[in-house]
Amino acid sequence: MIINADFSKRVVIQSANLPWAPSPSIGVERRMLERDGAEAARATSIVRYAAGSSFPCHRHELGEEILVLEGVFSDESGDHDAGTYLKSAPGSMHTPRSSQGCMLFVKLRHLDTRDRQSVIVDTRKSNWLPGLVPGLMVMPLSSFETQHTALVKWAPGTCFSAHRHFGGEEILVLEGVFEDEYGRYPEGTWMRSPHLSLHQPFSREGCTILVKTGHLPVEEMPSV
Repeated sequence: MIINADFSKRVVIQSANLPWAPSPSIGVERRMLERDGAEAARATSIVRYAAGSSFPCHRHELGEEILVLEGVFSDESGDHDAGTYLKSAPGSMHTPRSSQGCMLFVKLRHLDTRDRQSVIVDTRKSNWLPGLVPGLMVMPLSSFETQHTALVKWAPGTCFSAHRHFGGEEILVLEGVFEDEYGRYPEGTWMRSPHLSLHQPFSREGCTILVKTGHLPVEEMPSV
């Protein structure tokens, strides 16, 4: 299955408009944002667990990142409320489940095999750090060489300078409205911009976004 797998192209999707697709496990459904492969695929999805549903024990050969959006997600590492970020290193195994139901943002099979760090961050309790411009706050979640994952909070009226992203940029709007010169992106918008893409972001109303940079396969992209 191929969905938005050309990393040289910019993609903008309102995730709430996508249909729910069944997974191999009853009660677990997915809104597929990008995918390259069958069930073992490089993929980005919104995943919904019905109350009492689970997935069999499985290994993530190229890692996994999860942000719990709603409910409580559970596996061998514990019970994780909304706002929890989990990064599982390549080669890790788990048996995910949810007793009361949950909704997740999930990225699969995209981490560097040399990245051996697993991370759990309760973003409701972690500290925000000052950003590069007034009105911007950042909560780092994970880093490995060029790859960085963070939450970024924009106060109303915050503007950032125009810049390029080596290895691309990926954003999920969690609250409010994020903007740049190409458009307005309300809560639930997922967007991916290619290697060395240029934009000048801002937020008139304020927003919180999940941002991942430097993770796209640069060797597959044309020079800009």
